[in-house]
Amino acid sequence: MKIEYYHASKYGNGARIAEEFKRQMAAKGVTVDVHHVRDTKREQIPPADLYLFSSPGRFGKPIGDVERFLKKINLPPGTKYALVVTELCPKPDSSVERIPAEENTGKCQRVIPIMNKILREKSLVKVAEGKIFVTGIKGPLEDGWEKIVEAFVFQIRITPADERQNDSQVALVS
Repeated sequence: MKIEYYHASKYGNGARIAEEFKRQMAAKGVTVDVHHVRDTKREQIPPADLYLFSSPGRFGKPIGDVERFLKKINLPPGTKYALVVTELCPKPDSSVERIPAEENTGKCQRVIPIMNKILREKSLVKVAEGKIFVTGIKGPLEDGWEKIVEAFVFQIRITPADERQNDSQVALVS
């Protein structure tokens, strides 16, 4: 199986996640090529079994480089994709001293829904998605982020027979 991973990382958080994902998938015999969207020509995207797109959140949206990249790429309908994003960790509501509920943070953190909408309009098929928080604008990543990447990797199912083959064909399920 071959995965092409496209990310944008200004402060290095997205690059760290990409490298951890690559490391964990390599342990399963899966090849992952990591690219920064800024260094990629949209018309020269190589064929892959899965495309993974990653963006930090800025004001609740994917950053402009990623949004433009997703809008301009031309992949065949039915192509499988996955998303992993970084977003600012919600701060406790000062009036009640607790973290806001997901439905309340969802109003301002819409990175995944925006990216999904762009890719669904191209008839691509989502197989996995994940979110990792950063504790400040520039990071660092939240404690235990490697375990979150591990859970994300688990969403991309690999059968035992696939793990024994270097050039494995991996079953992707949503």
